[in-house]
Amino acid sequence: MDLKLKTISKSGIGEAIAKAELYRYLNEPEEAESICRDILVADPNHMLGLRTLGLTITDQFIGGPSDRYAEVEKIFQTLKDPYERHYYTGLLCERRVKAQLRAGRAPHTLLPLLEQALQCFAEAERIHPPGNDDAILRWNRCVRLLQSQPDFESEESASLEAWDSPPA
Repeated sequence: MDLKLKTISKSGIGEAIAKAELYRYLNEPEEAESICRDILVADPNHMLGLRTLGLTITDQFIGGPSDRYAEVEKIFQTLKDPYERHYYTGLLCERRVKAQLRAGRAPHTLLPLLEQALQCFAEAERIHPPGNDDAILRWNRCVRLLQSQPDFESEESASLEAWDSPPA
């Protein structure tokens, strides 16, 4: 039996993206990742395929050394739109922090990574498309995360003051 991977058609990419998103919603990120990899074989520069692949990998983060942080960072850096590069890199940092908190890492050790997420969201907000407040929503979530962790408190005030606040 020939066990070679088969290539999907370019005309099937739209339906494949929909399936990948469905599998993400069903909390089956490995299935979604497989579909995204098939999409990227058919069209290596498919921006939605790249973005979805990065998100499916972050869906699998457990806060350990097996997390593929560097792989996702590389994927998000290939996104052509500067807003998307900043926004999704911020999301990567935020998801990495949350996974490591769930895994028991001390919050104060994660502060630089959370600050990086805030920096990315602030930059994304600066160049956001009209009507798209996603970067503000993520900024606010990070601030609430900082406020919810007692170990962040001592450094939180100084960090937030250094940022002043994201640009309007």
